Amino acid sequence: MRNKGSLFVMPLLVQIIAMVLATGCTSKAANEARWPYENETPEQRNARLEWWREARFGMFIHWGVYAVPAGTHNGNKIGGIGEWIMCQGKIPVAEYQKYAAHFNPVKYDPDAWVKLAKEAGMKYIVITSKHHDGFALFDSKVSKWDVVDATPYGKDLLKPLAAACKKHGIKLGFYYSQAQDWCQGGSACSGYWDPAAQNTGMDAYLKNIAVPQVEEILSNYGDIAVLWWDTSCDMNKERAQMFEPVVSQFPGIITNNRLGGGYPGDSETPEQHIPATGYKDRDWETCMTMNDTWGFKSYDDNWKSTQTLLRNLIDIASKGGNYLLNVGPTAEGEIPQPSIERLHEVGTWMKVNGESIYGTSASPFAKLEWGRCTKKVTSKGTTLYLHVFNWPQDGKLLLPGLKSDVKKAYLLANSAALKTEATEEGVIVTLPAKALNPIATVAVVHLSGELKVEKALLAQAADGTVVLSAIQANIHNFNGSTAQVEEKGGIPNIGFWTASGVTVDWGFKITKPGRFDIIASAACANDKSQFQILVDNQKLNASVTSTGGYESFADQKLGQIELKNAGEYLLQIKPDKNAWAPINIRSLTLKPAE
Repeated sequence: MRNKGSLFVMPLLVQIIAMVLATGCTSKAANEARWPYENETPEQRNARLEWWREARFGMFIHWGVYAVPAGTHNGNKIGGIGEWIMCQGKIPVAEYQKYAAHFNPVKYDPDAWVKLAKEAGMKYIVITSKHHDGFALFDSKVSKWDVVDATPYGKDLLKPLAAACKKHGIKLGFYYSQAQDWCQGGSACSGYWDPAAQNTGMDAYLKNIAVPQVEEILSNYGDIAVLWWDTSCDMNKERAQMFEPVVSQFPGIITNNRLGGGYPGDSETPEQHIPATGYKDRDWETCMTMNDTWGFKSYDDNWKSTQTLLRNLIDIASKGGNYLLNVGPTAEGEIPQPSIERLHEVGTWMKVNGESIYGTSASPFAKLEWGRCTKKVTSKGTTLYLHVFNWPQDGKLLLPGLKSDVKKAYLLANSAALKTEATEEGVIVTLPAKALNPIATVAVVHLSGELKVEKALLAQAADGTVVLSAIQANIHNFNGSTAQVEEKGGIPNIGFWTASGVTVDWGFKITKPGRFDIIASAACANDKSQFQILVDNQKLNASVTSTGGYESFADQKLGQIELKNAGEYLLQIKPDKNAWAPINIRSLTLKPAE
C-alpha cells in the first residue's frame, strides 16, 4: 500500500500493433486512456460488475518477506507500516533479501484462510502477489526473487489459495505493484538508497519483470476476478499502455484506478477512510487495516473494535461502496489471532443481517443521526434497511423527507412487526424499548410504489438554535487525507483532521432569522488552531485553543454571524493553511445572540 501510502514471443511493440490491427482500433484508442473496455456498453459494464456490487465485502491480504522482520531491523523498530520496512529503514537490497531465507510459512493453511473469509461474510479475496519490495508469492519465470527460488518453503503460495477459493465459492483477485519494485528497478518515487542495485531503468523493469509477471498471475491460477494495481508512480500513458496486450486477454476482469497514465479503471480506491458522500458516478472500494499496518508488524496491537469494523462496513454500503478489510499474516503463515476473533464476530452479525448489505445500493437520505440506511430496488418495489447505531430514547425513528407509502416494517433479526406513521417531516418508525444488537440493529421497511424522498435539511429548533453535528457533516478529503467521523467517549466527532486542505460543511434551514453565536464543541492538543467560517457571503476568522488533548472536549465561542433571511444556508469550515492544527469537532451550535 501507499506510505502515509511469461515472456512474450513477439516484441511488445509488435504485439500492440498486431492487436490494434486485429481489433480495428483507431488512433483514438491509443490516445485515450480507456482500455480494455472502451467499447463497452452500460449493460455490458453492469453485467461485468454485477457480482462485485453484490458482494460489498472482501478480504485484503498483505503478505511477503516483510513479515520476517515484522517491523524491526537490526534491533531497531522501524516506523511506518510493516510492508514498507525496506524503504523506511533504507535497507540495502542484498541485506533485505537475506530475510527470504527465514520466510518459511509451514503453518500456511489456505483452506482455513478462505473459510475464515467466507464465515466473516466476505465474498472475495485480494492478495498481494507482489508488493513494492518486488518479492513474488508465486513461481515467476522472469525473476528468482520469488517464494519458490528465494525461500526454504520453495512452493507457489497462490495455487493452493486459488484452489481453496474455487472450492468454497470465493472470488480471487491479485494485487500487483506495477510501478515500484525496490529490488528489481522500478519507479524512483520512493528514492534510491541502493543505486547500484535499484537504478536499473524503469522501462527495462516494466518490459522484463512487471508486464510478464502480470501475464503470469492472470494466466496460471484459473479465473481471476480482480487486478488491483498499486501504485502509479512515474506511470505515464506509454508505460501504462505496455500492460494492454496482457490485460485485454481477460475481458471480464475488474481493475482499479491505480495503474496510472490516466487510465481510470473500474473503481475508486479510498484508503483508510470512508468518503463522506461516496462517489456518485463511480464504483468504489474503501480498503482498511484492522490495526495500523497492512503487512504484519509484531508490536502493532492497536486493533479496531468489532463495532468499528462492522459500522465501517455498514457506512460504506450505505454510500454504495465495497469494504476491503485487510489481514497481515506472519512469516509462518498464520493470520493474527485478533484478526480471526474480529472476523468471527463480524460473521456472526452478517449471518443474521447480511441481507441488509449484499446487493444493496446507497441510502436515499443525505444524513441520519441515528445510523445508516441501505436500499434494494427490484421489480417488486423498494426496500430500506435501517441500521440503528444510536437507539432513540423515545423509540421514534425518523426517516426524514420520506413520502412513499409503507407496505410493512419489521426487525430483520426476529421479524417482529413495527408500526409506522406518515408525518410532515417524513415517516416515523416505532421501535421496541431495547436494541437487539448494540452495534447495529436492523429494521426493514418495504415501500409501496416508487421511492419518494424530499430534500431534508437540518432544521432550526423551537428556541432558535441549530445544531450542526459531526454525523451530519459533509467532509471533503483530498489526495488520500483521512478526516472522518469517529467516536470518543461514545460520542461521534470529526477526527483525523490533519490536512489543512480538508474542508467540512453543513446544510441547514433557518425559519427565525437573526444574529447567532457560533459555539464549537471541540478538542485540541495544540496551543491554537485557526480557520475561517464561511456562510452567506460572510467570512469569520475563528480559532480553537488547547483543551489539553484530543479527547478533552470543551465548548468555545467562535464569534457571531447574522442570517437576515429565512431560507437554506451552507456553513463551511476552511482551515488556515498557515496556522492550522488538528482538531476534533463534535458539533457547531448556532445559538441566537442575546
